[in-house]
Amino acid sequence: MKVKVPYGKSEQFNIDVPDQQLVGVFNPNPVASVDENEAIDQALKQPFFDESFEKFMDTDERVVFIVNDGTRPTPTAKVLQHIYPMIKDKNIYFIVATGVHREPTPEEYDFIFGHAIYEDLKRQQRVHCHDCHNDPMSYLGESQNGTPMYLNKIVAEAHKVVPISSIEPHYFAGYTGGRKSFLPGVAAYETISKNHYLALQDSARALKLDGNPVHEDMMDAMHVLSGINIFAIEMVLDSQHDIYAVTAGDLSKSFYAGIDKAKEVYGVVIPHKADIVISTAPYPMDVDLYQSQKALDNGKLALNEKGILILVAKCRTGIGPKPFYNLLSSEKDPEDVLKKIHHSWKLGYHKAAKMAQIDTWAQTWAVSDLTDEEMRNVHFKPYHDLQVAFADALAEKGDQASVIVLPAGSMTVPEVAVTGKN
Repeated sequence: MKVKVPYGKSEQFNIDVPDQQLVGVFNPNPVASVDENEAIDQALKQPFFDESFEKFMDTDERVVFIVNDGTRPTPTAKVLQHIYPMIKDKNIYFIVATGVHREPTPEEYDFIFGHAIYEDLKRQQRVHCHDCHNDPMSYLGESQNGTPMYLNKIVAEAHKVVPISSIEPHYFAGYTGGRKSFLPGVAAYETISKNHYLALQDSARALKLDGNPVHEDMMDAMHVLSGINIFAIEMVLDSQHDIYAVTAGDLSKSFYAGIDKAKEVYGVVIPHKADIVISTAPYPMDVDLYQSQKALDNGKLALNEKGILILVAKCRTGIGPKPFYNLLSSEKDPEDVLKKIHHSWKLGYHKAAKMAQIDTWAQTWAVSDLTDEEMRNVHFKPYHDLQVAFADALAEKGDQASVIVLPAGSMTVPEVAVTGKN
């Protein structure tokens, strides 16, 4: 069977997978298309809230909007097309929730806001990119776990805040969206680091909320926002990045309502695991290895022990944060990497830990624009052509090896059927 595997924004690889070896090509589940405009308007008019968005915006005080950065597929621009005519003459301000990520590029700013709206906001100096290291922060309290909640003063001192986000699986927080606009979105480095340390626990994984220490700490930390009037706008996307559902209003209620819809899209049942898994980080989630790692973590859920997991990710801007790369490249043995993490925790190590954990029981290969040296240093067998990598994997595993392909690995969370084999 010929299988198309996307690469970057517009490229793709074509591979031939023997029919008898192919378990399947698994994407997010197909769902019925909806009228995006109607879904947005309906959510804003009838939110999980005491008042509509229009009434919420009927104020002269400043309203701060929190938007995702360019590493998420969140269609913020589509929402803004609906609400900007209503809010453009209000006292509004936008902050880009980068967490610990870098500032968006000009191209990414256009993706986030839409070119015309971004130019208008920029002209009026109404956009700020969160800097977790250097921006002034306000201390609002702490979670029961002891996570100190330092938030960007732009948000902490606002009386009204509108986070615009999307809900999809997250490899250690369970799901993105909702509370993630604040933590890690606009939190201080210290706050993010304390919360993300919990990601080292096995119970911190995709689709899991109950008993997930990262999610529970984030939700508990949200009590410090009690003095802020929040109107959340949450979107669930289908596999084509079109809007499938929109929820709005109360931060927690809109988040959990969106979770129900996200499960319909992203939780994908597979008959059994495979010996070779190809998992792709699609654009824009392929911005760097740090972000592309999500596809690797989802791919492992479909992989047999001692199998080969091939990450396909362009990594357009390189590796990502230096602590992440420095740690992975500091030891040749992944078990030694894990030992270092537990002895000297730093933010960025959580992703390194998840990658090193896979390397202790399986092989990880990569097809990317990174150099061979960079890929080897972080424990990948390096490739630049998926056809070559796949041929080598078949040669190593033999003609009885089973194969699973995840063209949107960053957003596809495999779950083995209860009646299938593990």
